[in-house]
This record gives sequence, C-alpha cells and structure tokens, in this order.
Amino acid sequence: MLKGKTLRVGLVFGGRSAEHEVSLRSARSVLKAIDREKYDVTLIGISKQGKWLAGGDPLQALVAGDVAGLAEAALLGEPGKHELLVLASGADRAPQLSAISTLDVIFPLLHGPYGEDGTVQGLLELADLPYVGSGVLASALAMDKAMCKEVLRAHAIPVTDWQLVTRSAIAAGVEAVAAAAVERFGFPIFTKPANLGSSVGVVKAHDPAELLAALRESARYDRRVLVEPAVNARELEVSVLGNADPLASVVGEVVPVNEFYDYDAKYIDEGSALLIPAPVPAETAEAARRYAVQAFQAIDAAGLARVDYLLDRDTGQLYLNEINTLPGFTSISMYPKLWEASGLGYTELIDRLLALAVERQAEKDQTVKRYEGRASAA
Repeated sequence: MLKGKTLRVGLVFGGRSAEHEVSLRSARSVLKAIDREKYDVTLIGISKQGKWLAGGDPLQALVAGDVAGLAEAALLGEPGKHELLVLASGADRAPQLSAISTLDVIFPLLHGPYGEDGTVQGLLELADLPYVGSGVLASALAMDKAMCKEVLRAHAIPVTDWQLVTRSAIAAGVEAVAAAAVERFGFPIFTKPANLGSSVGVVKAHDPAELLAALRESARYDRRVLVEPAVNARELEVSVLGNADPLASVVGEVVPVNEFYDYDAKYIDEGSALLIPAPVPAETAEAARRYAVQAFQAIDAAGLARVDYLLDRDTGQLYLNEINTLPGFTSISMYPKLWEASGLGYTELIDRLLALAVERQAEKDQTVKRYEGRASAA
C-alpha cells in the first residue's frame, strides 16, 4: 500500500454487458464495506450504452435509470495521467475536459464483456494505473470459455468435452449444428455464450426442439456459442487470492433452487443454498483447491478469481467448469463468503485486493520499456 497517504480509489461499475445489474449490486456492497478512513473513494459509472459518468451519485443514478444530472467522464490511456476527467462546456460553450479527482488505484467491479474481458484492463495498462484483478491476457482467456478450456486442458486440468459453434453457423443451418451436437454428446445438452457470465444466455436442452431454441438463445448474447454435454453434477466453487503466490479458500457448494444455477437461481428466485464448507471428501476438496491455484497460474491471473467445478455424481470425477476473474462481489456472493469462511472478512478482503493491485503495479514498473543495449553482466 502507498505509505503516508490516503489511497484514492476509483470504483468502476455498470457497463455494456448483460451483467450490468449484477455489477451495480457488487458496487453497492463494496461501497458499503470499504474503510472510508483508509480510502478516498470516487464513483465511476458506465451506462448500458458505454458512456462513462461521474459527479453526483452515479451508482444511484444507474440503479434508477436516470443519469441526466451526471457529467460525462473519461480516463486517458497515457502514463502518469491518472486524473478522472469530466466533460463540461467552457465560457465559449466549447467542450472542455477538467479533472475532478486523481486516482491511485482502480477497483473494476465490472462483470462480463467490456469490463471483465481485458478491454478496460488494456486502458488501465496504457495509463500505468494500478487496478484490482487480472491483466489483459488472463481476463480475455477466462472470459472466453472455449479458449480457457484449451489452456486448462494443455495443463492437464480436467474439463468437460465441448464444441464451439458460431452465430453465423447457427443462422445458416441450426438443424445441422444441433444434429452434430446430439451425435457427439446426446441429451441433455448445455448451450452458453462463449463470452459472458452469471449464467446469462445459458440453456439446458432435453430434446431436439429445446436444443434448436437453446442455440438461438445463446447466440443472441455472443457470436460464439459453447455446446457441452450436461453432467449429473454437484456445483463446487473455490476462491483464489494473490499474485505470484496465490492462495485457495475452503471449498463451497451451490445447491440451486432451479434445475441448474441459472440467472434466476442466483439473483431472483429464493431457495438456492450455499454450503460452506462443501460436504465432500477431503481428497475432493484438496483436488479442487489444487486445481484452482494451478488454473489461476496457468492463465496468469492476478488478484482474485473464483473457480467453478462440476463434480460428477455418478463417477466422482471433478471437472473445472470456468474461471471468473471478476466474480460477483456482493456481501452474499460466493467469492467473499468463501474467504470469510477461510478467516478473511469482507472489509479486510477489500484491503487485501487493493494492496495486491498496488503490489502488482510495482512489480510491472520494474520492467524496462526501452532497449538500452545488453545489461551489464556484473
């Protein structure tokens, strides 16, 4: 942490993703829990149209759907330019940018595309501005479920079989795509957008008619769709925290109120249960924690991640389902609850994540950015 000063933190939330509302919930929880004596907090909202907003209360404005009183804001992707700028009209009515805050670290509470996928991380990298979470590569890899499976499989981490299809292939011949999936997997089958989270666009199909509808539904949310066999599984989760030497939390289990842990089961319908610690054999819990750290390092993640598993009820096989590099961060989300059960409270977890962001930037600052000839052998 930066010594001798109050750390100026920018909370970024909202965004263009279908997970916009989930992001607002995460931001509300972090804002309530963060230690205001340690941190000077600036709120930065992003509308569903992608407009950056500041001034006033952008969190409440986005929740209410009325952002008329907010100023358009921007961060410059220029090293050393860490001011949050707002757009205003000068005396001659010409648009002018003026700084309203200088930031030391960004906490992106963004879920899904245009926030969790490396796009915002790229902007912050250009600015050399510390931020919570993974960099461009890990963010993009974890967001893309198909590419992440490729990397995990290369590291001998067990994943379910899958087939990647495109929106254009579905539009051109959905029946042929469905027939190929059935021949490969049989029923039931899951379809899901390759780049999204919170189970948005995820559909479980039990017969040919449902599969045709499922493919079309998932393709609404991404141009690439993952098709996977359904596993008769329990759903386990592990939280990971750290940079070079990450730690894994205790293992938790999700018992969904619906057939699977879809969006409604996560955020709307009551009745889903979180079992912490998960009632699984010790060797299963140890494997889940071990694979979580291995996967975190395999994609070069940083700061935080939640790793989700499928535990086959019939065979006992553990499959890594996906990695979330900016998981839900509400007070009842699995990521902070798993750390709470591991001995690290919500407010202290925020402290640790901000410290890890500053630590990672300090490590990156050691990188030489110009070629100056061969380093001395001395």
